Amino acid sequence: MKYQQLTKEQFLALHKEFSEFLATQQIDVKEWNKIKMENPSMANEELNIFSDVVWEDVLTKTEYLEHISENHINLFKCESDLIIRIYIKLNDENISFLNEANFQWFLKNPLNEQFEYFKAEKKYTKARNSELFELIEMGSQISKGALFKVISELID
Repeated sequence: MKYQQLTKEQFLALHKEFSEFLATQQIDVKEWNKIKMENPSMANEELNIFSDVVWEDVLTKTEYLEHISENHINLFKCESDLIIRIYIKLNDENISFLNEANFQWFLKNPLNEQFEYFKAEKKYTKARNSELFELIEMGSQISKGALFKVISELID
């Protein structure tokens, strides 16, 4: 398995797509139920293959990631051959990016001396989607890039 198996909730949300995936392999509902009962390892392998297909599609379409923690924000723009990272460090331990009021204050006062900004880019050292998946596993979330774009304009 290249990525990770989807959760039960994710499979339920993708029920139609999973049915179509099975149909491409000439597996109907009756056959699928039989496989689940008689050959659970084969059923699990089908779930793994489908999960990888879904992850590959999602990661290929991913343009931005962000990871927000107590005192740090990492924003990523995921281009085809390189990744651009903006790192924001909060220098006041009495406030937190995870507190909604503090985060809103940051958005209204991004040039305050409490914040340090760093921007860099690097070429992928592995396959693009594998690197993006690793960032997601470490807590990054896929985003539309609004925060990246605002901060990028601010610090450029």
